[in-house]
Amino acid sequence: MKNSFFAHETAVIDSDCIIGEGTKIWHFSHIMSHCVIGENCNLGQNVVISPDVVLGKNVKIQNNVSVYTGVICEDDVFLGPSVVFTNVINPRSHVSRRSEYKKTLVRKGASVGANATIVCGNEIGTFALIGAGAVVTKQVKAYALVVGNPARQIGWVGEYGNRLHFDETGMAVCPETGERYRLKDGEVKKLDS
Repeated sequence: MKNSFFAHETAVIDSDCIIGEGTKIWHFSHIMSHCVIGENCNLGQNVVISPDVVLGKNVKIQNNVSVYTGVICEDDVFLGPSVVFTNVINPRSHVSRRSEYKKTLVRKGASVGANATIVCGNEIGTFALIGAGAVVTKQVKAYALVVGNPARQIGWVGEYGNRLHFDETGMAVCPETGERYRLKDGEVKKLDS
């Protein structure tokens, strides 16, 4: 296991973890038992991955992020510095709520900006972009751009993070990449090239 990924000498890795080939784990990070980390992930300084967390391939986590039990990040997810996840709706120090952990799903290609907070029990849609400092309190649609506290949708983005501008027919073309998208019934779909 140690030969297939890199872990800084200050990182702590508990037993029974699965860590994919090419993954890098940096200074003072703690990987807790029974979590699964995919191939080619990069976990920055002071990152905590709690038990039973699942990270897909090529997940990038910046410094000072704790990913708590109940969180699943699919492939190509980006978590900016100091992103906060929760896993209980009504925490109390004197009440054990482990049986009440709620699932949070961050779909493929989604990016979460620095200092954003993701309240548990929500899903971040495919390729969604959460602005820095946003507080996500409800589901975020695929390709949605959300900002603020509480987070509100202000637009749409393509797979490369470029802002999408839809015409009167509901079509958008990303000028940088040529990708085509359709907006219909409040949902965005990428069209085949």
